[in-house]
Amino acid sequence: MTVAVNLKQVNEQIQQACLRSKRNVSDVTVIAVTKYVSVERAKEALACGIHNLAENRREGLLEKQTEIARDQAVWHLIGTLQTRKVKDVIGKIDYFHALDRLKLAEEIQKRMSDERLKCLIEVNVSGEESKHGLSIGELDSFLTRLADFPAIEVAGLMTMAPNTADTDLIRSVFRRLRELRDSIQERQLSYAPCTELSMGMSHDYPIAVEEGATFVRIGTALVGNEQKGS
Repeated sequence: MTVAVNLKQVNEQIQQACLRSKRNVSDVTVIAVTKYVSVERAKEALACGIHNLAENRREGLLEKQTEIARDQAVWHLIGTLQTRKVKDVIGKIDYFHALDRLKLAEEIQKRMSDERLKCLIEVNVSGEESKHGLSIGELDSFLTRLADFPAIEVAGLMTMAPNTADTDLIRSVFRRLRELRDSIQERQLSYAPCTELSMGMSHDYPIAVEEGATFVRIGTALVGNEQKGS
């Protein structure tokens, strides 16, 4: 399938989800996750009008940016980042979706100049041991500590739902993240506007949209997976 064909299907699913939840389609941003595809496939996504590209790893990001100019896309780093690799991505990304520890915040602060990096705090809402992110109980104190890091803007929250066919469970995870986001917004913190909800992937993004996602991170359903020959 071409990216254009896939994008048409994704947009239709998002439109239907927005109708069901009485949301505006313009409030949902599709992020093409290009982790498993070539630079050429990423360029195809850009040619289709997708402006947001995401990579899980520093290496993938830097590889794509050797052939796609920094200003040709809005770049998202959505995977766990080792502290020692922060220096390699500062200035090369617009959003970081996996802020989950103070050591990482300290390194971002150290490496940034006068600008601020839009970060999303990763929350392990489901509590699965296999997932990264803060527990719900850790979120409040972590958010409070981030006031000490002026280079970080808390743009929102991110989570991953369990990989399950239980749609009620998936929905409950997304709904809980939205509630957490809303409670942070009510605090009106200058460093944490917290407007974004990064949730939903290829298998569950319509549910995420229904529950308030502003960023949906779509890989296989949009650009495919060339490592599997798709």
